[in-house]
Amino acid sequence: MIPGPYLLYLGHSADPIGIKTSRGLATFRPDDCVGEFRYDDCPLTLGLKRLTIAEGASAGSRTLVLGIANSGGTMGADLIADAVAALEAGMNVAAGLHQRLRDVPRLVALARERGLSLFDVRDPPADLMVGTGYPRAGRRLLTVGTDCSVGKMYATLALTTALRARGIAADFRATGQTGILIAGGGIPVDAVVADFISGAIEQLAPARADDGWDVIEGQGSLFHPSFAGVSTGLLHGAQAEAIVLCHEPGRAHMRGLPGRTLPELAECLAMNLQVARLTSPSVRAVGVCLNTSALDAVAARALCERTEDVLGLPCTDPIAFGVESIIDALYAPHA
Repeated sequence: MIPGPYLLYLGHSADPIGIKTSRGLATFRPDDCVGEFRYDDCPLTLGLKRLTIAEGASAGSRTLVLGIANSGGTMGADLIADAVAALEAGMNVAAGLHQRLRDVPRLVALARERGLSLFDVRDPPADLMVGTGYPRAGRRLLTVGTDCSVGKMYATLALTTALRARGIAADFRATGQTGILIAGGGIPVDAVVADFISGAIEQLAPARADDGWDVIEGQGSLFHPSFAGVSTGLLHGAQAEAIVLCHEPGRAHMRGLPGRTLPELAECLAMNLQVARLTSPSVRAVGVCLNTSALDAVAARALCERTEDVLGLPCTDPIAFGVESIIDALYAPHA
């Protein structure tokens, strides 16, 4: 486990989606966060107390979490300098970037000198096996998306919480850096060699016999040219009994790909079900989760109702309205 409490890093970030890891920790583990570190040119905030690195250490932070993401997941000179400052202030450093902290000699040497640790969250297990697709016991739900960063992790956590509130055994299975930091474990599927992705998910959500659920966090989108491979491996490895589609209304284009539009919801659902049937022939869709944070409550509710009418599935914003309708659908009799 990464020692808490945490100082959350925003740095110079100007992209709200790019700080989703820091935001996820602030949302789901607020008691473990002492504040946020950001520069004057950063227009974003998590609503936490703004602290310098020295102030964060004085406030009791044990780890600076570099909770930002960029294309390629690399660390620039400024990020490395801030990590150095954190180590010099007596904090460990954690990051979920593709570029590893352990590959920066200056950080490794300083951490060793100060008796501190570097945590690379995007490290998959070393003993992964290739997937088989053979049937295994247990009930599994997978979230899928029209695009990256549309709320799959939020929906997965909300569904897990709602199942537990009904007295049903349920486990959140994290597959991305933010989810892993929140849950304290998981497999960063986008860092797994392609041949092992489905096997990694079979290992993450193994057979179970308690009639409980593994609620698996989805990644990417089958319609995103950059990340569809990860989404496919997740669908095959999950062998999900049920899928929930996640979407952000009003998004102008696929993340990072101006000019490429998002798929229609019905089209996206149909494709995900088709791919999932390779290893789970009876898979079914049980709901849609919309990220309506840009809409007012009346417009958000109306959009959910229209989506329900079009798709014939319960539709909700898991943060604004909860996911009870989807849990009801999960347990409703079906053909």
